[in-house]
Amino acid sequence: MEIGKIPIDKLKEIVLNKIGFRRDDVLVHAGIGEDSAVVDLANDLLVVSSDPITGAEQNAGKLAVYVACNDLAAMGASPVGIQIVLLLPAQVTETFIVSLMQEIDQTACSINVEILGGHTEILSHVTKPIIVVTAIGRVSREQLVCSANACPGDDLVLTKGLGIEGTYILACDYRELLLDKGVEPGIIATAREYDRKLSVVEEGLLAAKLGANAMHDVTEGGLYGALTEMAIASGKGFELFNDDLPISLETEVICAALGLDPAGLISSGSMLIAIPESRDLINRLGEAGIPAARIGRVIEQGRFVLTNGQKKGFKWGEKDELWSLME
Repeated sequence: MEIGKIPIDKLKEIVLNKIGFRRDDVLVHAGIGEDSAVVDLANDLLVVSSDPITGAEQNAGKLAVYVACNDLAAMGASPVGIQIVLLLPAQVTETFIVSLMQEIDQTACSINVEILGGHTEILSHVTKPIIVVTAIGRVSREQLVCSANACPGDDLVLTKGLGIEGTYILACDYRELLLDKGVEPGIIATAREYDRKLSVVEEGLLAAKLGANAMHDVTEGGLYGALTEMAIASGKGFELFNDDLPISLETEVICAALGLDPAGLISSGSMLIAIPESRDLINRLGEAGIPAARIGRVIEQGRFVLTNGQKKGFKWGEKDELWSLME
């Protein structure tokens, strides 16, 4: 395709016409000549978050939707809509754009989210598609949750397990490498179905209703990154119960084969929750089919890891395991 914006007729044909889901509370929808969407939020608070997808190739549209909306759920907000920026290389085909938009729209529809608009452009200096999603959502003042509000004594709960998104990306984009490392095809096949685990909207909204003080979706840097960012935001410390970290068989096998630390692997699909008492939350999540475990607690200051009864200072190199592998 030619460098520059996608022509208007093609924009309508291969992008806008692929948006099928509409919400009643969206007053101005995505369309030619409309640079902004309008959403009627009544008396609720508006929550906005943006995220790019740069580390994945397969199913990047699906990841883009989930990652952006997960940020809203970490604040107790229900996602309403997304704006999409597609920066595409000159060699991109119309077939690819159609497939990408269908994937984005289907994923958004699955979590009751509308595509509100965005921007598309073909660029000569872009070698791979770059997807940037801005998500907007609504939350009542009473249900708003911020990472800064973690309190000493709070239990730390992790949903689903370590390395969810990273395991999925590795299984999709590095299948041949994993086979060469001796990983069984069945393990890889199961991990390629982890796209079903990537949303944390349900657990985020439930935790907010049950009184969570703070939440952080577990993205780049994995659990280590989420703990560090929550500690910085709140000005508090934490103790991580290393022996209690939940990990799936697929994540354990794949990370072992590649020499990766699963607790430092990107894990969209997991939510880190700080809540005064975790038993009711863990039980309620279990009833909803979402496994969760108490993996630590918030303390006044300091960052520590407890392993086999031994307490040591927390150390992390601040680089996601996926990026280390890619480099």
